[in-house]
Amino acid sequence: MRIFILTICFIFLFISHTGVSQCLVPVNFVKQKDLPMPFPTIQANMTAHRDTTPSKPYMYISAKGGGLIVYNISSITTPTQVTIIPISSFGNLHVMNTTQAGNYLYVALGDHFNATSQKSGMAIVNITNPASPTVTSTYSYTANSGAGHVCVEGNYAYLSAMLNGIIVLDITNKSNIIFVSVFKPSVDFPKPSPNSSELAKINVRQVVAKNNVLYVSYDAGGIRIVNATNKSALVETGQYSNPALLTRPRAYNNLVLHDTLVYSACDYAGMEVLNVKDTSNITQTGWWNPWNAHLPSNTWFNSPGHTNEIEFDPLCKMLFMTAGRSDVMAVSVANPAMPDSCARFGSNADSLGTWGLGRYQNQLYVGYIFAGVPFYANWGGTKILTYNNTCFTGISEYKTEDSFTVFPNPASQELFVNAENEKGFIELNTTIGQTVLQQSISKGKNKINIESLPTGSYFYKIRSVEGNLIKKGKLIVTD
Repeated sequence: MRIFILTICFIFLFISHTGVSQCLVPVNFVKQKDLPMPFPTIQANMTAHRDTTPSKPYMYISAKGGGLIVYNISSITTPTQVTIIPISSFGNLHVMNTTQAGNYLYVALGDHFNATSQKSGMAIVNITNPASPTVTSTYSYTANSGAGHVCVEGNYAYLSAMLNGIIVLDITNKSNIIFVSVFKPSVDFPKPSPNSSELAKINVRQVVAKNNVLYVSYDAGGIRIVNATNKSALVETGQYSNPALLTRPRAYNNLVLHDTLVYSACDYAGMEVLNVKDTSNITQTGWWNPWNAHLPSNTWFNSPGHTNEIEFDPLCKMLFMTAGRSDVMAVSVANPAMPDSCARFGSNADSLGTWGLGRYQNQLYVGYIFAGVPFYANWGGTKILTYNNTCFTGISEYKTEDSFTVFPNPASQELFVNAENEKGFIELNTTIGQTVLQQSISKGKNKINIESLPTGSYFYKIRSVEGNLIKKGKLIVTD
């Protein structure tokens, strides 16, 4: 028995000290094209999606006041704009997002940045011929608050209507959208009896439907589960909010459902992995918290990142998230309990910020917006990226890891990183994922001061200048 235990300990220590990564292959983001906004005074490229039919290489951009813009992307390096449906075709409501089902686009309408400015609405667009789309019908609710997203299941659409809640629409007849019901989940969670300022931040941002169960991103109101069997009387059956953020701001912006797990983009709090097998008892499986949202030092305004929209590559077990001033993040969930940063596109040092994200195969369509709060951004448009998605089953070890040597280990006051032939940066995290140190690495011998760190165990990660994970391991800090 003693030999068996020692063997297990040796295997654990070996894995911890080698460059083993959850990232099944290097992501290697490559920018293929910039598409600036043609009308920046009225437009914001909120998000973009490619037609889901392989034989139709068209991209649909939700351009807010600029309408719905259609591009031919048969060549992603030289896309061509083919048409624009102006907001006058949508009752002058801004185009915020699209969802495709077959030959139809379901368009979320209404500016939600100013909740009092526009009604919550939806339109249906026939895209049988994407180069010549036609609006078949439009709908607008009686109250203002805009809309964030549309989810379609069967003959029903669920409109994420922000402060107005979830609006259920019958879309059986594409030429005649019929209102069925509206449902607003309880606002008395996670904080009972929120004040008026807090109520303004409890918005239905996105709905995902599966078998008449709705998974809802409710912004400051957490994650909600809603039974939609009876379309005229929806019933809330589950709720969740990160207990580590009970005294901190919350913002559940977007989610992906895969099997019994929900991956939720949580703004300055990164991304949470939630087990929803029992929808009445949601539990946290993992938390990717790169910006230490649980600490008072992160004020939301100064956070290096704000995750908003999320896409999932099930083959690579990789999540992609738009992250505000941190542009695009790639996070492995090969082990959902330990989400692992794999790569990043963009820089915190520039004046660019992201909002929306679409994915098709190994292509990403990234929406950039003008912004002043919580980060400054002065360029709007869409960037088309590609990434390496030649994935396989198992865990890879990067061949370039030997170009970086970390010593001594254990260490006390100083740690050294020897970089043989490339630059990069190192970060140290506690065993619960808190980042306690980040430092750039130049070629040659680099000294890192760690005397302020408490004694204990830490994990280090070394990344390339582009943000790709090259090496990681365990570090012991002693007196």
